[in-house]
Amino acid sequence: MAWIQLKTGCQKHDADPLSDLLMDCGAQAVTFLDAADQPILEPGPGETPLWQDVVLVALFDAGTDTSATLENLARQPLWENTSHPEWEQLRDQDWERSWMDNFRPMQFGERLWIVPSWHQPPEPDAVNILLDPGLAFGTGSHATTALCLAWLEQAGLTGKTV
Repeated sequence: MAWIQLKTGCQKHDADPLSDLLMDCGAQAVTFLDAADQPILEPGPGETPLWQDVVLVALFDAGTDTSATLENLARQPLWENTSHPEWEQLRDQDWERSWMDNFRPMQFGERLWIVPSWHQPPEPDAVNILLDPGLAFGTGSHATTALCLAWLEQAGLTGKTV
């Protein structure tokens, strides 16, 4: 299926209401991106922190009338709080496979590698765990997971069952 996306900037306090507005105008999904390379560290329980400057990326069906959609959005007072809206045509691709391009083998400690199944282990003689990223494990890059993997890498587990 072909898609188009609308990108626009906003401030943190407007992100949620603008997301709702975009969904009301036909967006199939809205993603929040960091507009200024501002790190967000580990949030506390129940927190959903956002960056001060946010880019909203709204995904629309390719048949959407972009002019009519922008006219409709421009009639909403909240839309005045956005900046630089621009449409972009997304090339059609195998979306289920394209996410895999972002995952590469990751090293933890000196000898341990987490290797997605579609890659060859970078060091065949190292400890290579063939594991695909997913909801339960993710990529291994989360701080808690990375610390556990670094501990496993140095732990004396020879002859033990883990």
